[in-house]
Amino acid sequence: MANLDIIQALITGVVQGLTEFLPVSSSGHLVLTSSIYKFFTGQPLSSGGSEEIFFDIMLHIGTLVAVLIYFRQDIARLLKPGNEEKIPLYIIMGTFATVLVAFPLKDHFEALVHTPSIVGIILMITGTLLYSTEYLSQKITKKENLIGWKRALIIGIAQGLAVAPGLSRSGATIAAGLATGLDRVTAARYSFLLSIPVIALAGIFHSLELGMNGGFTGFNWTAIIAGTLVAAVVGYYCIKYFIIFISKNKLHAFAIYCWVIGLLMTVFFTIF
Repeated sequence: MANLDIIQALITGVVQGLTEFLPVSSSGHLVLTSSIYKFFTGQPLSSGGSEEIFFDIMLHIGTLVAVLIYFRQDIARLLKPGNEEKIPLYIIMGTFATVLVAFPLKDHFEALVHTPSIVGIILMITGTLLYSTEYLSQKITKKENLIGWKRALIIGIAQGLAVAPGLSRSGATIAAGLATGLDRVTAARYSFLLSIPVIALAGIFHSLELGMNGGFTGFNWTAIIAGTLVAAVVGYYCIKYFIIFISKNKLHAFAIYCWVIGLLMTVFFTIF
């Protein structure tokens, strides 16, 4: 995001906080927000640079903080011997699967952030994934709350594929959980816990990469920090209310939303 200003940073922080945990693709919405901003300010869609990359990293760090705070008791319990002592192992396995899938695809998919019309198509794929998963999960009569190594790997692979901008990370992982027979709350909870190592690793990797390429100079740090804090606060409350929502409701509304926004995004940026 070239010439980052405080208003744009705050708006983008709200967008990240809402969409990182809702199954509507935060990456797709960040591309949409950035592309609309560039369109109306007369900048080419390919503009951006190191500040845009670093701001995106910081927004994800903000939502990572939200996960750590919200699940602090769960994380503390997972670190102690008990009934859920295998969950950390499953998170490690899922993260390993994510990295194996995401790393080879990373450069190819990251290039799509400058092509919002294609990101819109991928967003519509997210909608189709959510809707079809709900249909398939209805046929599974017995829901379970145990992850297991097979589910850990499947959900990790789904998270790796979500490196594609527009393919929701939370949507893909929750859908994979539901499709393999997990109950709704367990699928959502594991999805959020699984995001912790991958967001942290991605933040470290991209920050080191940026630092080695001479980044961090001339950044609007006030705007970056403000956007990050907003993403953390909004993300915290989004987790809280989404878990309540998904325990009682299906994902159809999010699927329809992804179809509509994805279609509008594709049509608009194809024409203009």
